[in-house]
Amino acid sequence: MELLSALSLGELALSFSRVPLFPVFDLSYFIVSILYLKYEPGAVELSRRHPMASWLCAMLHCFGSYILADLLLGEPLIDYFSNNSSILLATAVWYLIFFCPLDLFYKCVCFLPVKLIFVAMKEVVRVRKIAVGIHHAHHHYHHGWFVMIATGWVKGSGVALMSNVEQLLRGVWKPETNEILHMS
Repeated sequence: MELLSALSLGELALSFSRVPLFPVFDLSYFIVSILYLKYEPGAVELSRRHPMASWLCAMLHCFGSYILADLLLGEPLIDYFSNNSSILLATAVWYLIFFCPLDLFYKCVCFLPVKLIFVAMKEVVRVRKIAVGIHHAHHHYHHGWFVMIATGWVKGSGVALMSNVEQLLRGVWKPETNEILHMS
């Protein structure tokens, strides 16, 4: 018990909660999201033939949860795209992952210890997005528990739900890959 009090985990958690989400955690979220896009079949070829379609797919991977949450709450679907700093950061990550010479950036972020750190940071972002989604829905529907839960779920796993649209953009969509029918 003395060890726990000496570590002062409460203060550590408090200081960790004060770390701004942008750009450190968002950067890791964008890196992991766009890495998953690069692992998709045909994504690299699409980035060479149609870079704008590839960029749009990357933005759907990064911001799909915000788009779906805005759809659920009846807000403009492109509202989050007014956040220029996030768009520029996600675009820079997309460019570095797909077009960096000798794939140096891709090789660095795919190195397993580095990738594990980014994945852990992405999960922190996911938890925060769920909490923000519930809070956002609470402002619109004060007693709508189902709406709050659905909005939190969409904010947390929106990329998987937007995968059908992203696959349509890449031209590889198949009905049996529908995430809503086969949830993980």
